[in-house]
Amino acid sequence: MREYFAFADPVRNKFCKIKKLTLNMAKKQPPLIKIRNLSFSRGEKVIFDGIDVDIPHGKITAIMGPSGSGKTTLLKLISGQLTPQSGTVEVDGQHIHELGTRQLFKLRIRMGMLFQSGALLTDLSVYDNVAYPLLEHTALPQSMIRKLVLMKLEAVGLRGAHDLMPSELSGGMARRVALARAIALDPMMILYDEPFSGQDPISMGVLVSLIRRLNDAARMTSVVVSHDVHETASIADLIYVISEGRVIEHGTPQALLNSKKPWTRQFMLAQADGPVPFHHPAPSLEADFLGRAE
Repeated sequence: MREYFAFADPVRNKFCKIKKLTLNMAKKQPPLIKIRNLSFSRGEKVIFDGIDVDIPHGKITAIMGPSGSGKTTLLKLISGQLTPQSGTVEVDGQHIHELGTRQLFKLRIRMGMLFQSGALLTDLSVYDNVAYPLLEHTALPQSMIRKLVLMKLEAVGLRGAHDLMPSELSGGMARRVALARAIALDPMMILYDEPFSGQDPISMGVLVSLIRRLNDAARMTSVVVSHDVHETASIADLIYVISEGRVIEHGTPQALLNSKKPWTRQFMLAQADGPVPFHHPAPSLEADFLGRAE
């Protein structure tokens, strides 16, 4: 941490001491999201088997893993859409699955969500999509809502598209409008569900830059679910790699890229050979071809 030295000017010296104290307090701040011993299953399929995850304030934390490993399910558990079989999910000091309906909705207002599909309301214009959460959850006058909507669209570079309909947008533009809607209420955090999927290289680059810049400018906390290693590692402060119901490894992007664990290396470096098998479990070829039971 940067050191602050004493100055002859007592006013400046006092300011520096306060700043150092503030930085030390921020460093000791508990995680915004604290997950402990979380277990969740769908029927006989175990999605999570006692995982622990800490998501710090003001950082971009990525949840990564192969398709079907439960990344989107984890977002639904964090937002209270699903209830675990055991374990706890604590968001900003509140055990989310112990909250009543009114308390849960109040907490969700402080969470922005960027859905994988964008989930824009197709019968509403770009402007009305972004204005929707402001109209639903505030009593602001129309003049103030207009200013806020245009500000959010300006932040994602689409103020000039406010009169367009979702059907007139490209895939990348639709994802950016959805991001403007997600930040409409100035949430404490945003949950991103596969933000880069289906995007061309330019749109993907724009989204990568936006996520980093918005997180830093608004001092938000971001949780990014993705299996796009390069793009996610370029902006994440912390990465959790999950598979088969457990956390394989977590750490900074550089630490995971240099990991010695075979599973982590195979995933992060996109290696064809490794502990993750190519073939789905199946009977032997002989049994299948000859119709024999095993």
